[in-house]
Amino acid sequence: MGSIEQLRKGTDVNLAQLEADITGGRPGGSLGSIALPDYVEHQEGVSRVGALSAEAVVRDYETAAREIESMGAELIGAAKKCEAMTAEVHDAIAFMRDTAAAYREEAKKIFKRIEDCALFTQDVRKTCEEVKRRMVEGNATN
Repeated sequence: MGSIEQLRKGTDVNLAQLEADITGGRPGGSLGSIALPDYVEHQEGVSRVGALSAEAVVRDYETAAREIESMGAELIGAAKKCEAMTAEVHDAIAFMRDTAAAYREEAKKIFKRIEDCALFTQDVRKTCEEVKRRMVEGNATN
């Protein structure tokens, strides 16, 4: 029967075995080789079993807290990518606005050219009609 199970049943516990059970699979091999987080310290008079249990629990919480912090770092990285993408989108939007403005400017030039050509053509027709009329009138008076 393992030390942790003995602890649950209230039977005598081999503290060395309990420490081995708690640290089982951890790098370093013993609780003494894994630094206790700065935000906790043992109270005076706490039994060895209580201290080992408290250390095991606080280390598990510390591991979870570090994983949460690393998720925060990943989130910061994702936010930076979003910001960069947003900047690129703003650049693309500015380019599109500039392109649309250039198209409108070109449309304005073409519009004016076409109307200028239409006015010129009208003037040519009027001139031709005027010349024709004078020719007809000039022949009629001779």
